[in-house]
Amino acid sequence: MPIQESQPDTAADAGADRGTGADAEPEAGAGAEPAAGTPEVAPEPEATGGPIDVRTLTRVLFERLAELPAEAPEREQVRAALIEVNIPLVRYAATRFRSRNEPMEDVVQVGTIGLINAIDRFDPTRGVQFPTYALPTILGEIKRYFRDNVRTMHVPRRLQELWVQVSGAMEELTVTQGRTPKVPEIAASLRIPEEDVRACLDAGRAYNAASLEAAQEHEGGLALLDRLGYEDSALTDVEHRDMVRHLLVQLPERERRIVMLRFFANLTQSQISNELGMSQMHVSRLLSRILTRLRTGNSWEE
Repeated sequence: MPIQESQPDTAADAGADRGTGADAEPEAGAGAEPAAGTPEVAPEPEATGGPIDVRTLTRVLFERLAELPAEAPEREQVRAALIEVNIPLVRYAATRFRSRNEPMEDVVQVGTIGLINAIDRFDPTRGVQFPTYALPTILGEIKRYFRDNVRTMHVPRRLQELWVQVSGAMEELTVTQGRTPKVPEIAASLRIPEEDVRACLDAGRAYNAASLEAAQEHEGGLALLDRLGYEDSALTDVEHRDMVRHLLVQLPERERRIVMLRFFANLTQSQISNELGMSQMHVSRLLSRILTRLRTGNSWEE
């Protein structure tokens, strides 16, 4: 029999969103009762001779599962049929996480675990539609997976929980103001420090760490490492160079020239004596005297 894949109704979906935050975890049996006042949408009527509706088939399978004793071999077959029939619900929930850059099949597998848990806990006698019950559990399982296994950077649990409130406030303020809210507006709405809001915004994006060697398309192919600044070792010598320049201008012409020839032109004392027409011993005494004055920071005195 062909099976018609039906998406969860809007009311059920909205109830699921309200029940699970960005990183909330459903407890055992989460979603067992719909929120007060949440309308139940009946399955769409089937056309005569047309495909069987998923909701109808799910209800029939649960009724059959309730009739079978716990040790009946047929229970596993009925349970497997329930899982297969409701896989479209898992795929629907997984589409919410396309932006996380995680393989969709991996997300579906994790969501299937939540579907199996929902099937094992579901009680048809409560009068709740199965998608309404199962969707929060599936979403909670997927979000737990992203929280515990996907993040490459550790984010404190406090910030993860606070991020749920910050993201909700951002959505509300965006709707009411018609624009993206600013950090002070979010902080005022939640009555928390602005530093906590900024930390939550950073934590909400901390799923994957970018490689320093990865090329950035919007930067002309340059890697992030190529655009990082570095510490110039010559900066520590700036003050020394300025002080030496200040002291050199105070030297008489001959002594200044001796210093320039010795330390800037790298001439030996013998070469300096030939250049200036004086003995090497005289050059040596003058250099010693000049350096003593420069080290004390005193101006030159004859």
